[in-house]
Amino acid sequence: MISSLLKSSLGRLRIIAFLEGVSLLILLGIAMPLKYMAGIPEVVRVVGMAHGVLFILYVLLLIQVAIERSWSFKKSILSFIASFVPFGTFYADAKWFRE
Repeated sequence: MISSLLKSSLGRLRIIAFLEGVSLLILLGIAMPLKYMAGIPEVVRVVGMAHGVLFILYVLLLIQVAIERSWSFKKSILSFIASFVPFGTFYADAKWFRE
């Protein structure tokens, strides 16, 4: 299944959206509590860097897919905003990325 997703830009967006969403949940749900409650700030550096790279990939792929598929401005902006909300990219995948 993953190999079939990698063949299209929309499939790649779906994979990166999933990974970006998971990294945000790990950052907020595991890394931040470890930093502030257990005094282990290194976890935030590692997870934060991974999340930052995935976020940039998400935005670049989102722009590519929006142009290729002539998405409306509203759909493109809502897909972008979804990346800031926990579970937002999972919603975007279910609602907009399964064409």
